[in-house]
Amino acid sequence: QYSSDNVAGADGDIDPTEITFPGCSCLTSSCVVHVCSCLCRGENYKSLCLRPPDKEEEYARPVFECNAMCQCGESCQNRVVQRGLQFRLEVFKTEKKGWGLRTLEFIAKGRFVCEYAGEVLGFNEACRRIQAQTSKDSNYIIAVREHLHSGGIMETFVDPTYIGNVGRFLNHSCEPNLFMVPVRVDSMVPKLALFAATDISAGEELSYDYSGRFHNLSVTNRKQKSLEEDNRLRKPCYCGSRICASFLPWDSSLFSTP
Repeated sequence: QYSSDNVAGADGDIDPTEITFPGCSCLTSSCVVHVCSCLCRGENYKSLCLRPPDKEEEYARPVFECNAMCQCGESCQNRVVQRGLQFRLEVFKTEKKGWGLRTLEFIAKGRFVCEYAGEVLGFNEACRRIQAQTSKDSNYIIAVREHLHSGGIMETFVDPTYIGNVGRFLNHSCEPNLFMVPVRVDSMVPKLALFAATDISAGEELSYDYSGRFHNLSVTNRKQKSLEEDNRLRKPCYCGSRICASFLPWDSSLFSTP
């Protein structure tokens, strides 16, 4: 079933459509950084392109867009991901990777491409579904972990297996042309937005790093060793890049007992 937005998962703990953020009181056509409450953390976009992370930042910044409660207009420059698809994309059959997604037109670096949307699950339901899969099943469940200033970690699990959008057809690449950033609009439940990491030509397959390491810290040696020990359970990577790791990224935490 196609859905352009996230929907509540089977466990029903989280309603991603609920509006919980207060809106800004800006009366201008486009909000101004440090004046608008939604932009108190700095500018998000410039000419529809995501502002690149500062060199001293170890992780990609979360983004907060203006929302349904804001007094600014629909033309506000801090409304990008919520507008949905702006490019013509095509689902196609790849040689080794099953279905894939490519663009039919040029996409400039920094532009929003598409969202990875599906059912928003709790940890227990995500574990139940992943452990019920066989080696022949495709795994679409993604686990996004955001590190908070307090030292805590906020987890979001999205599964587009049964309900989702075009994002489910994106393949992994060890040298991707997209990267994922959590973007919040109406609530703390993020939209998993994919942006162009470089200029992308018409006809190119779209891909991102399933591990999320594009703008984040690389794995430690300890974690890399654990990945090597799990190679027998992992699926081969066919991205064909010059730095291919041979296997798709692996997250063993969802195979632990809830």
